[in-house]
Amino acid sequence: MTEAQKKQRNEAYDVVVVGGGAAGLSAALVLGRARRRALVVDAGEPRNAPAAHMQGYLSRDGMPPAEFLAAGREEVASYGVEQVRDRAVTVTRDDGGFAVELAGGRCVRARRLIVTTGLKDELPEIPGVAERFGRDVVHCPFCHGWEVRDERFGVVASTPLSVHQALMVTGWSDDVTLFLHTVEESGLSDQDLRRLAAAGVKVVPGEVAGLVVDDDRITGVRLADGSVHERSVVFVAPRAVPRTGLLEQLGAELTETPFGSYPVVDASGQTSVPGVYTAGNAMGFGEQVVHAVSGGYRAASAVVGDLIMSDVDATLEG
Repeated sequence: MTEAQKKQRNEAYDVVVVGGGAAGLSAALVLGRARRRALVVDAGEPRNAPAAHMQGYLSRDGMPPAEFLAAGREEVASYGVEQVRDRAVTVTRDDGGFAVELAGGRCVRARRLIVTTGLKDELPEIPGVAERFGRDVVHCPFCHGWEVRDERFGVVASTPLSVHQALMVTGWSDDVTLFLHTVEESGLSDQDLRRLAAAGVKVVPGEVAGLVVDDDRITGVRLADGSVHERSVVFVAPRAVPRTGLLEQLGAELTETPFGSYPVVDASGQTSVPGVYTAGNAMGFGEQVVHAVSGGYRAASAVVGDLIMSDVDATLEG
């Protein structure tokens, strides 16, 4: 066997997992334990990077996300799964499998793909929001509600769906103000207004110009008219941008939701493209870390079964 042939063989995997977050590492752990040759390609851009801690994960509540991922990478490596810090830029069908080109110039082949590329949160362009996101600017009450309970909440509206967000956060504080920002009051239905009033949510029209910060803490929300409303925590609704580029390259069917377009999948996470699976925020906006881990496990176990049956059938046909 020539050196070129050896290299080509070494670059062939049973499964390439694109994305090294919770979903990708969970899938990789299952693949490694199933004795499958797998590669995890990780661009190193986890969605929850701004957060100091993750919550709601049984036995890992309060654990820093970076620490969680480091432990996951160590576990995965112990089963012989290869991990590389790189970005998958193109994927094509190749001899019954897939060819994946990486930004660093490497090209690898895979019999199956698991895409766990997540999504990106595009924050409202309000001064101070990006800098404080994950601290006292948050978006999910299930993620951060306990830590900011009973504070003075402000909710910055960017769509009519922000009414739902304002109502939800009343479960963690009885002092909630909805700043309409870019939403016209006339855009709220009568039912919206009645619900907000019933929940005790104050509604303030006018565009939000910025945050007031004293001693590294939010103390207020400043409107374009110069008025300042005392608040200590601000909820925003980021625009979700799913990272579905690789799936689109393969022609995967997507479905439109209020939070972006996501792939159509079956119960195992398989997309409309045979041999291509997904998990985590690549398949839905509401996938928390605990869901992502479960989804990665589910997709990987389905892939392992798929590969075993494929090999058995190939032997029968041969």
